Amino acid sequence: MLLLLTLLFVSCASTKNVPYFQDITSADKSVLANTAVFTEPAIQPDDILSISIFTIDPATSMVVNQLGTQALSTVPGQVAGITPTAAAAGFLVDKNGEIDLSIIGKVKIGGLTTFQARDLIKEKAAVVYKDPNVQVRYANFKVTVLGEVGRPASYVLPNERVSVLDALGLAGDLTIFGRRENVLLIRENNGKKEFVRLNLNSSQVFNSPFYYLKQNDVIYVEPNKGKAASLNQARTQTYAIIGTALSVLIVLFSRL
Repeated sequence: MLLLLTLLFVSCASTKNVPYFQDITSADKSVLANTAVFTEPAIQPDDILSISIFTIDPATSMVVNQLGTQALSTVPGQVAGITPTAAAAGFLVDKNGEIDLSIIGKVKIGGLTTFQARDLIKEKAAVVYKDPNVQVRYANFKVTVLGEVGRPASYVLPNERVSVLDALGLAGDLTIFGRRENVLLIRENNGKKEFVRLNLNSSQVFNSPFYYLKQNDVIYVEPNKGKAASLNQARTQTYAIIGTALSVLIVLFSRL
């Protein structure tokens, strides 16, 4: 009975923190005055980019895009590029911040955004081709979600505008045992690790400069007390079954 009351108390205490953004009013419409500003990430060495150059001549486009046409591998039933089993393919940015394009040659794009890189590549391609159309995006923009989520894994995304909520949604959302008020974000910045705590119970998470993720960010969701209680309950049940079995055996042997 004492164990049952303890589990009931723990479960009630933990479920009060389950809803997200609890400070948003129940009015028909709520507006946040300030929200986080998205900053486009800069291209770095070892990034892999999907680059497509389209020209009037389809045959020429095929030659230029011989690497860019390799699609991300997927598992049946999953969305292309949004899968923990995706394998990136494209143009590798070398240690000098350059990529080597067929016919066009080397182009230095390190430190640029994908939009700036697109304009630069288009300028270089226009010397060789007439009215080229260029598309550039990340092929290895990866975030990792661990802990109390439905599908913990590393996810490769075709879009660099990814928020914390996007990543958690891809990972199947937090389980009932996940601590929503203390989500840990781990980010590497200039060779150093940054650790940030985010409170998903509060709408202020939308104002955080860490709301939008960067490449190779790691999100860890800690378990709450309810998880420990559930594990203790399972362990207690196991001990109870073993104790009951031993008691039955003792009674049987005592009657022999």
